[in-house]
Amino acid sequence: MTHSPATQQYKEKQAGDLQPGDFVFPPGDGPAEEIRGIEVQADDYGVAALLLVTMVDGGTVRIAVGSSVPVGDGVPAGSGDASTEAAPDPGTTDSSTPDPSTPAEGDAEAPAGPAVVVPPRPEAPPTYTGPSAEELALIPGPDGTPEAVVRAAAANHKGKNGVQVLSERLAKGINTKSGSCLRDLSDLAFDLCIVLRDPDHALAVADLLNVLPFDGNLDRWASIERALALSSFICREAGQAERAAVYEKLLRAPESQEEDPFKARINARVRQRSLNEPNLYDKEIFRAIDNGNHEAEREWRFLRLEALMFLRAHGGSKTIGEEELARRIGNELESVRA
Repeated sequence: MTHSPATQQYKEKQAGDLQPGDFVFPPGDGPAEEIRGIEVQADDYGVAALLLVTMVDGGTVRIAVGSSVPVGDGVPAGSGDASTEAAPDPGTTDSSTPDPSTPAEGDAEAPAGPAVVVPPRPEAPPTYTGPSAEELALIPGPDGTPEAVVRAAAANHKGKNGVQVLSERLAKGINTKSGSCLRDLSDLAFDLCIVLRDPDHALAVADLLNVLPFDGNLDRWASIERALALSSFICREAGQAERAAVYEKLLRAPESQEEDPFKARINARVRQRSLNEPNLYDKEIFRAIDNGNHEAEREWRFLRLEALMFLRAHGGSKTIGEEELARRIGNELESVRA
């Protein structure tokens, strides 16, 4: 803002302290104008971001919250002529004229108008605590080494090429720091449960992943997340609600690890939006159906099934309830297995 020091006498004031009746210098080199009203505008995250200041003459000025603006003394609208008419004749003396050396009652400071109220910051997103030691005890330990668990699961399905290829690769050694190894384990668990209808061995394989903590690597966590969602589904179908709840707590535990409150709120909003508007691969599935490509349709439906299982393990969303999710999961299972 540019103001001539010779013609403008002003001081700075925080935008949040402005109130109707104050005189603020608008952008440019004009005189101070009286504020008639102030409107607080929030950003997309609900935080006060902008003040829309309306002047007595009808003009408006937008001021960012937290900035400083030049304010000064001014004459209220409509009072300029009255002061001239009320001025006494210098040649006469009125006994009712107060002595300028003594303060007059009219010089008392006028009551301040209502201050600008800045809305409070949004509430912090809910925190999800991990399961307790007693709850973790509901997840049984592996029967032998991880490689032995994989071999035992594959032994019941000889001749199934997909399972055999994965099990042979994993039996050479399971490295939980390898993203590709974790992906093979989650793929094996899904094939056992969805394709071969062997939920017991699928859950045993998935539990090799379920106990791994979130280390900040999203690529590795994606495989663990798939296994947790599958395990929750298997347990709920088997009537083991308490054990399913443990997997669901493990699934949501990383969501409360962000220590910065602002980032946590942003992450919560983005996460909720993805839950409310999940990608269920509708376009891809319809395109495969139109082209008569049954293999591609099955692969896309498999991905849709994974997304639905994740939504159910996460507790649903604001747009799809748990009952509707259960119905859709049943439909996709039939389509994939057909």
